[in-house]
Amino acid sequence: MHQRYIIDTNVVFEGLTNKGGAADLVIQGWLGSWFRAMLSNALAYEYADVLSRKLSAPRWATLQPVLGTLIARAEFVPIYYSWRPASPDPGEEHLIDLAMNAGAILVTFNVKDFHQAQDSLGLIVWTPVEFVTMLSRSDP
Repeated sequence: MHQRYIIDTNVVFEGLTNKGGAADLVIQGWLGSWFRAMLSNALAYEYADVLSRKLSAPRWATLQPVLGTLIARAEFVPIYYSWRPASPDPGEEHLIDLAMNAGAILVTFNVKDFHQAQDSLGLIVWTPVEFVTMLSRSDP
């Protein structure tokens, strides 16, 4: 089993706000330490920014401690090298840099923005369903 994973903000948002799907299982796996989540400062700030803007104040207040737990259980990765440009969406470049610096697989709903990095850099990208399927087949 590959030991390092980057969980994109869209998966974190979906997993924290909608129970019962693959993204929820990714969050439960992260909380249960079933895998090693890798994080950069930019991604941690993005999680908080997106959740705080898209959720109501009471919902954000409820989920903020959960996000804090996720962040506390992640391994921070310094970004020593950048592979930019490697995506048609400049907003996704920090994820590519993180994945490449961490030697990690990226888990996202937004696979299309990473085709160029997959082809040119060998970046591995999985959907949440693919990731959960892998977790279910692995020994704990």
